[in-house]
Amino acid sequence: MTSTKVRTTALITPVEQEAQDEAKALAREGRTAKAVRRLRKDSGLGLSAAPVALDLLSQGHALPTTYGEALESLRALDAPLVAEMADLLGSGDRDAAIRLLRERTDIDLAGGYHLAMELSGRPDGR
Repeated sequence: MTSTKVRTTALITPVEQEAQDEAKALAREGRTAKAVRRLRKDSGLGLSAAPVALDLLSQGHALPTTYGEALESLRALDAPLVAEMADLLGSGDRDAAIRLLRERTDIDLAGGYHLAMELSGRPDGR
């Protein structure tokens, strides 16, 4: 059984479309381990989230390809988390917003930073 935390991470971590397509093709050929490695190669997917992402792709789900799409996925999955992050960002506490996101998901530090910056609407975070 997949944890909600890991599934959420798989659904909010951007993966290039090319990598998604290659991973799906590899999975269809029965090369699951290679498909998981392909997903992990250029994304922030960890060891637990990458197989879940592959399962989601195999079931017909699309993963986000940008942090904008990832933020929309997060809003759909956990709107209260996004609201809490927005409040923290609004009060100037970027680090707390990133920490909160990382506590509630398994997203890596870079992914957490980029999602927080996407939410704040300012690439430099100021």
